[in-house]
Amino acid sequence: MATKQPNLTAIIQSRRLSILGHVARMDDDADAKMILTAPPSRELEEVTRTSLYITWPNTVQRDLRAYNLTLNEAVDLAQNRPLWRLMSTYGATHS
Repeated sequence: MATKQPNLTAIIQSRRLSILGHVARMDDDADAKMILTAPPSRELEEVTRTSLYITWPNTVQRDLRAYNLTLNEAVDLAQNRPLWRLMSTYGATHS
């Protein structure tokens, strides 16, 4: 039986993108924003089994691929709150 509710995966993706927008609009010296926008450490780049390291930024980057956005582009785009809210909420739940 089909309902008009979006599936759970889409709801979770929408909330992840909403949190990304919140963090992206923080002051540049906020710890959360510095962690989000920091380049990856060398240790993580050298890991051969990257599938073992499922992190929030990696998951968000996977979500952003659906919009053809990089993390840095998304951080810039999130500065426009109404546009980001429209994209993260409507786009994720109505794909």
